[in-house]
Amino acid sequence: MKAAKLISLLCLLFVSSVVYPQSGGNDVTTPLHALQPDYAVPYGAPAADQVKQVLYRIYHYLDTVTPAQLVDKVSGRPVKDFAAVNENTTWQQGAFRLTSYEWGVTYCGMLLAGEATGDTTFTAYTKKRLHFIADAQPAFSKLYRQPGNNANPLRAVLFPHALDDAGAMCAAVVKTLQTGGQANLRPLADHYIDYISHKEFRLPDGTLARNRPQKNTLWLDDLYMSVPALAQMGKLTGKRAYFDDAVKQVLQFSQRMFNKEKGLYMHGWVQDMDVHPQFHWGRANGWAFLAMTELLEVLPDTHPGKPAVLAQFRALAKGLASYQTGQGFWHQLLDRNDSYLETSATAIYAYCYARGINKGWLNAMAYGPAALLAWNAVATKVNDKGQVEGTCVGTGMAFDPAFYYYRPVNVYAAHGYGPVLLAGAEVLNLLKHFPFVINDSSLQIDQK
Repeated sequence: MKAAKLISLLCLLFVSSVVYPQSGGNDVTTPLHALQPDYAVPYGAPAADQVKQVLYRIYHYLDTVTPAQLVDKVSGRPVKDFAAVNENTTWQQGAFRLTSYEWGVTYCGMLLAGEATGDTTFTAYTKKRLHFIADAQPAFSKLYRQPGNNANPLRAVLFPHALDDAGAMCAAVVKTLQTGGQANLRPLADHYIDYISHKEFRLPDGTLARNRPQKNTLWLDDLYMSVPALAQMGKLTGKRAYFDDAVKQVLQFSQRMFNKEKGLYMHGWVQDMDVHPQFHWGRANGWAFLAMTELLEVLPDTHPGKPAVLAQFRALAKGLASYQTGQGFWHQLLDRNDSYLETSATAIYAYCYARGINKGWLNAMAYGPAALLAWNAVATKVNDKGQVEGTCVGTGMAFDPAFYYYRPVNVYAAHGYGPVLLAGAEVLNLLKHFPFVINDSSLQIDQK
């Protein structure tokens, strides 16, 4: 009998703890709607200093692990005089490649971080490395007159053979030139844009394409690997042909690859297929979002294609917003909730939403909270060393879901660093322009 009473008492205590969590009261005595939720990531507007701390952690890490230095691969000694460059000259080993498209994004992120924080330390990171590449180019051009030599550390610079080699780096070079970079960056920009405009494979209608993994394949990634470079060269030179090509790429890719019902892009499209399997890969949608952001920023208001690009940008923004998770992240495959949460795509979206709001292209009340939620999520993935965790490694395109579900994540996946720098910098700008408050327990823009 005593045992039964004890069990009843314990059950009553358990039920009470469930009914009145954290409140010490009931619906009459306690405003239950004001109880603090157990959010998976920090909720609310971050302090500007918190955002800056994340940016500085990334900067210090990358500055340490990406030296701009040549060495003799036999002796290990530094090569400081470009006149001494020979077949044994290579990069001092670092954690990331200084001439990759991922680092083109990182260079742009550093420039924006310098602008947003007012600290030229970030800007100097990009200038130091791009100036070094531009200064080294003549010596390696003389040494390696033909493509194909894998010992050439500037092979991708001198002999680009894909948009990955040229587009993001070209955009970074032009942006650096426009922020006071040295004059010999201009020939490097011209070299890159010549490849994009005249040498990359295209479909008969001029759409940039690849012949892998199948002939006549569109990769959504290639919007970023081409459009920002074309846009920046249009701004630099004033030549409308660059803008025309950039607009054409956005609209012709979108015609083939944008699912209007979902508001998302498929990752790949093959001309010879009469059925197009749709896998809405997160980072590829990010590259498209980022490409349109870059284009809208410099495309003249008088250009006839601007309304269509802006409409496409807004359609993607609306579509993506419906797939953001309660943790603030987006999934690896955006519309498949059992695929993992991915950092680089989330960071790109945070940047594009914030930039779109700051430029007046997107409604601040509708998208501002989503941008900050995304940033708060991304910030949890920057560890104490300044490494970005949870980033999917480089990814081809496929026609089955398992390929995307099981792509590894790694702190050395270079795709994460530039997007996080861009996102943090633009969130700083967002916090300067718009006052955010907790209104009736939710994050809102203060309309007072």
